[in-house]
Amino acid sequence: MRFVDEYRDAGEARKLAARIRELCEPGRRYTFMEVCGGHTHTIYKHGLEDYLPEPVSLVHGPGCPVCVIPMGRVDDAVAIAREPGVIMTSFGDMMRVPGGQGSFFDAKAAGADIRMVYSPLDALKIARQNPDRTVVFMAIGFETTAPSTAMTVLRAADEGIGNFAVFCNHVTIIPAIKAILDSPDLRLDGFIGPGHVSTVIGCRPYSFISRDYGRPLVCAGFEPLDVLQSVYMLLRQLAEGRAEVENQYTRVVPWDGNPRALSAISRVMELRPHFEWRGLGFIAHSALRMREEYAAYDAERRFPVPGVRVADPKACQCGEVLKGVLKPWECKVFGTACTPETPIGTCMVSSEGACAAYYNFGRFTRRREPVPLALGRRP
Repeated sequence: MRFVDEYRDAGEARKLAARIRELCEPGRRYTFMEVCGGHTHTIYKHGLEDYLPEPVSLVHGPGCPVCVIPMGRVDDAVAIAREPGVIMTSFGDMMRVPGGQGSFFDAKAAGADIRMVYSPLDALKIARQNPDRTVVFMAIGFETTAPSTAMTVLRAADEGIGNFAVFCNHVTIIPAIKAILDSPDLRLDGFIGPGHVSTVIGCRPYSFISRDYGRPLVCAGFEPLDVLQSVYMLLRQLAEGRAEVENQYTRVVPWDGNPRALSAISRVMELRPHFEWRGLGFIAHSALRMREEYAAYDAERRFPVPGVRVADPKACQCGEVLKGVLKPWECKVFGTACTPETPIGTCMVSSEGACAAYYNFGRFTRRREPVPLALGRRP
C-alpha cells in the first residue's frame, strides 16, 4: 500500500469485516478501548462501527492530550498569562478549554497577550522578536509532542535566549493505561494502541499489559483499514488464547521507538512525582517537568501559580467518557447544553475529543447501521 485511497478501500473493508465476524464466538461480547482520540475520529468519520458485528464494542480512552488537562492547570496557565510582560503562546486546541476562571480566549478578551502557535519553535521566534517580554509556551501532549518542546528548550539554551519559558503539561501514556486497567469501573478485552505516541516510545513499553493483565494490545495506524485490521488482530489473539503486544502500524512505528526523541526528552525533562488527570485523578509518575538544569526555562519556577484543584462542572461527564465508562451520547448535556460552539467539557473542545467526534459525525445514539458485506459503502 502506497497511497491513502488504498487504506480506504471499501472492498477490503468488507473483507476485513467478514473475517472479524468469523472470529466472534457465539454469545460472547468484546470491548476494546481505542486509547488515542485520533482513532476515535477515524472510527466515526468513516462509520467503522457499522462494519463491526454487534458483539464488538469500541470505547474511548484517555489519549486526547487536551481533554485530560484538569481545570486547575488551565487556571494556572491563565494566571501566568496575566503576569506583567508575559506573552502566553498555545496550540489552538487549548484556547477554548474552560478552567475555573475562564479560558485563554476569555483571558485574551480581558487584555492578556495570548497567541496561537503551531509549534514551540514559533513561540521561540516570538521570544527573539520581543526581547523585553517573557514568552511562555503552554506545552501539552503525550510523548508525541514532548520531543519538540525539549528540542526547543535546547535551542533556546544554545542561543542564549533567556526570555523564553515552558509551562510543562506533558503527560505519559503508560501510567494512564495502568490506571484504567486497575479501575473497577470497566472490563476491557484489549486495546487499540496509540499510533502517534508509539512512534516515539515504541511498542515494548506496553508489554506489561499482556504480561501482568493478560490483555492484548495492537499498535494501530489511523486510516480506516488500519483500525479494522487492528480489531481483527485483537480478535485473532483472543480466539487463539493469546495476549501479546502486536504492531499493526509497522510502516511508521519502530518496536523500540525513536531513541533520539527519547534522549531529548530525558535530557530536558524528568517525571513528576504525581499529576492530576481529568477523570482519572492523581496518577503517580504520569507527567513530565523541567529538570533542575533547565530551571531557567520552567515557567512554574519563574512565576507564581495558584496550584488550586478545581472540580469539573457537575453537569460535565468528561471524566467518565475518558475512562470509557460512558459513551458521549450518554452524557446528560451532550448535544444540548454542550456543543462545539458552547463546550462545557474538554472532550467537546478538542479536535481529538470523543464528544466532538460523536457530535460532528452524527453519532447521537447507540443505533448502528450495519454495512451489508456484499455491498457496503465506502468507509
